[in-house]
Amino acid sequence: MVNPDGDAFVPSQNPVTVDAVTRGDRLASIAREQHPRILATYGGEYSDPKLERMVAKVVGSLVFDPERPNQAYRITILNSPNVNAFALPGGYLYVTRGLLALANDSSEVAAVLAHEMAHVTANHGLERQQKEAEEMLASQVVSEVLGGSQIAKAALVRGKLRLAQFSRNQELEADAIGIRTVGNSGLDPYAAARFLQSMAAYQDFRNVSGANDTSLDFLASHPNAPQRIELATRHARQFGPPGIGKRDRESFLNGIDGLVFGDTPEEGYVRGRSFLHPRLGIAFSVPEGFVIDNSAAAVTAAGPGDMAIRFDGVSVSERLALTDYLTSGWVSGLDPRTVRGTTINGNEAATAHARADGWQFDVTVIRAGPQVYRLLTAAPLNSTALEPTARAVSGSFRVMTEAEKEALKPLRVRVLTVGPGQNVATFAAQMVGVDRKLELFRLLNALGPGATLSAGDRVKIITDR
Repeated sequence: MVNPDGDAFVPSQNPVTVDAVTRGDRLASIAREQHPRILATYGGEYSDPKLERMVAKVVGSLVFDPERPNQAYRITILNSPNVNAFALPGGYLYVTRGLLALANDSSEVAAVLAHEMAHVTANHGLERQQKEAEEMLASQVVSEVLGGSQIAKAALVRGKLRLAQFSRNQELEADAIGIRTVGNSGLDPYAAARFLQSMAAYQDFRNVSGANDTSLDFLASHPNAPQRIELATRHARQFGPPGIGKRDRESFLNGIDGLVFGDTPEEGYVRGRSFLHPRLGIAFSVPEGFVIDNSAAAVTAAGPGDMAIRFDGVSVSERLALTDYLTSGWVSGLDPRTVRGTTINGNEAATAHARADGWQFDVTVIRAGPQVYRLLTAAPLNSTALEPTARAVSGSFRVMTEAEKEALKPLRVRVLTVGPGQNVATFAAQMVGVDRKLELFRLLNALGPGATLSAGDRVKIITDR
């Protein structure tokens, strides 16, 4: 409010907050209770005041519902590399740092968040239910998706998160409402179509490169098709030709400069064909042709000939020999005659073979410090590549030196300005810790195959500096 004695602003005596607006709202109360579980699923909250101010500015620029002018929003940036955003009743907005890394301006972030809020304001998922059944339905969804049990949590991490399973018609309705919201707010209404195209390119890239918990991504529950992009473009045309509205690219880029990209030290890092975990102090590599996927449950890798590798860690009593651990019943189809004790790079280890359901497995367990690490290599029964592949992977397992752990840094988004004579290849060559640098650089900067750079442009690269 305005101070009657001057022009300075003073705090309101009755501020509009999420808690005040949603007090007594049963669905919002349920959403509020699930907030900690959502944080646990997505790696917690990503804290960066500069980034938070940028996202808050984007949300603050939107006018969501003229019938609810006092609606307040709680925005949480999730510490996840997955590309996702969603909303819960009562103004709870979530966006991952992975989505912010893929976006290229404020209007694109606004388009995604407006789309998600549209699902809530349009009452999707509840519109065919009786009013008195709303709380029961919401509780059922919460229980199934965000249950507190270990089984429910494991299912969630494997991709059972279904906060919004909407029909195609509901998705298109949310697109229309979101684009209208963005356009009415003076932002670029074409941002939705633009970001849909970026996500389509991102999906194609990940289909080749591998992915982290893809079912926790926006793409898992949001159908993407050329027709949908075309419809989004048509909705945008109602506001005028391309170029209308603000993109606010500069403040967006300033906000994401320094944003962590990909894995965190707590999860370990994927660097090409190697997995390195500075906190655990261990590392291993996979052969040429394999792609590593680092998820919350385990590290997996897929390779040629339908081969697969899984790596995880367990606590095993130091008094239990690893050969005895292998035969303790946790490996189905184990051939006890193949159990062998060995040493791998100075670490106690044991190996064995197993067969089940048309597959053959090599199981290797390695003790390093207080942990026992398990490497499972799988191949079809008729494959001759199991043994050499398993030995290559297990033979690469090692304990990292202190110097290696200190030198390993998280990857970050860095924003650079294009100088005279610099081009796409110049900046792609500066990328570190990622594969297919040229393709990823174009993807992150929404540059088509023929697009070029001009001096003064600002671009995103991925580096560990």
